[in-house]
Amino acid sequence: MEVRPGYKQTEVGVIPEDWSAGRIGAVCLLINGRGFKPFEWQTTGLPIIRIQNLNGSEDFNFYVGAYDTKLEVEPGELLFAWSGSRGTSFGPHIWHGPLGLLNYHIWKVEIYESEVSKEFFLHALGSLTAFIEGKAHGASALVHAQKWEMEGFRFPLPPTKAEQEAIAEALSDTDALVESLAQLLAKKRQLKQGAMQELLTGKKRLPGFGGEWEVRRLEELADIRSGGTPSTTHAEFWDGDILWCTPTAITALNGHKYLVATNRTISLLGLKSSSAEVIPAGSVVMTSRATIGEAAINRVPVATNQGFKNFVPRGSVDVEFLYYLLLMQRQGFISLCGGSTFLEIGKTQLAAFEVRTPATKAEQTAIAVILSDMDAEVAALEAKLAKARQLKQGMMQELLTGRIRLV
Repeated sequence: MEVRPGYKQTEVGVIPEDWSAGRIGAVCLLINGRGFKPFEWQTTGLPIIRIQNLNGSEDFNFYVGAYDTKLEVEPGELLFAWSGSRGTSFGPHIWHGPLGLLNYHIWKVEIYESEVSKEFFLHALGSLTAFIEGKAHGASALVHAQKWEMEGFRFPLPPTKAEQEAIAEALSDTDALVESLAQLLAKKRQLKQGAMQELLTGKKRLPGFGGEWEVRRLEELADIRSGGTPSTTHAEFWDGDILWCTPTAITALNGHKYLVATNRTISLLGLKSSSAEVIPAGSVVMTSRATIGEAAINRVPVATNQGFKNFVPRGSVDVEFLYYLLLMQRQGFISLCGGSTFLEIGKTQLAAFEVRTPATKAEQTAIAVILSDMDAEVAALEAKLAKARQLKQGMMQELLTGRIRLV
């Protein structure tokens, strides 16, 4: 590969001629925690920071007595989980919890600010996480890194603090944008959940509507239908023209409302050979096994497997309202499954399940419009957040390799 003028090929890739390949062990000290034994745990004192606490858990065990002050971790310090799950706990974390003590499997990273800008190194280390994880040991999802290897890993290092800090400032601005959008998205989701609680229970009525809500069984609101799976030993039952849905297709929607495609299809022969049936477009398909109550409105005709109960709304029922109403009943549906290890809710149970609904379809539709508008706001914010994260990733690729120079 041809290297453009002013750049050089190094072990960390192509970087500007005046940059170097910095070594992690030369710019920071990795301090390991220690394993605290159960007999040391108390109910008061400094919390022991464990892997799960890096992922947001506030479930702490406590340690009281003599300890090495080097193990103290203050809010804002950089930690690196050198043992953990790929893509989640493994890697760098800024500690946002209280003053605590460092457990085994985690390094505290003390940056030598005489050697590198602290803010720059935070971004550089973050950009290396996928590489370090790829070099980590472990055949399963759980991996671990060795300290001597970690200290030997290298990264592109600008020659001056001024350039390092300029890069860090640009990336921090992008981080701030991502964080603000994430917080706004969380707030919008909370507002929507609150609106559902009020509008779908009749606690809050929309202008122009009055009268008492009615208690109705779900079988009065929709024709409830089950699904089925054709035999997998007959190739002619599969890859036909009929969309066929499994619970995975619903969970993959990540809470989005409409189902428009599936990964698998069955043939008309497969449909007739099983208990599956075509659910007309404009119905609600809902998971009824293991994962209970995940739902979507199918915009196209679809058949489902036996892990579903499907609701074909009656003429007096708005399908969008029915969708939101069913989502609100999830805990009630789960409670009907009793203490069974394998959760499943049957058609008979669902048919008799009682809900309160507006007496008129017009009020149902008005409620659904409000919630749909809130869904649209959430989706727009999700798209902005995804774009901001892509922007940050692109900026990291350009700035942390010197492809774009700021000074």
